[in-house]
Amino acid sequence: MPNIQLADNLRFLRKEKGLSQQEMEEVLNLSRQAYSNYERCERTPDLDVLVRLSQFYGTSIDAMILMNLCTLPKSELYSGSVVKETISPYYTYTECKETGNSVYLTKDELRLISDFRSLPDETKQILTGFISNELNKKRKK
Repeated sequence: MPNIQLADNLRFLRKEKGLSQQEMEEVLNLSRQAYSNYERCERTPDLDVLVRLSQFYGTSIDAMILMNLCTLPKSELYSGSVVKETISPYYTYTECKETGNSVYLTKDELRLISDFRSLPDETKQILTGFISNELNKKRKK
């Protein structure tokens, strides 16, 4: 059953961050249509999406579902008890197919991964070896 309060809060929080629905597509790794359906109260996000949204917005799932965030004074909204005011450089959400682990990536990190994938296998091996050596040095310190 769609939650009107959640839909209103998702729209409000997105606009507070100055993001478009298209940008939310990148953040959540969903289609713009799917996210639009959440804001129009035509669908309710599943638990995984709710967790990602709460992490991205710095608020609890309870607050997104139960509170009318639109009516709270800014001082109360960003007091730290409802929404933690953070500026996150992370916009792209990705999930590892093998492990199911998920992470947010900056645009620079995403570009680096895309560039790495386009390299020849020999170059990938050289870079992977270099990175492994550097990480081993760091761990030994």
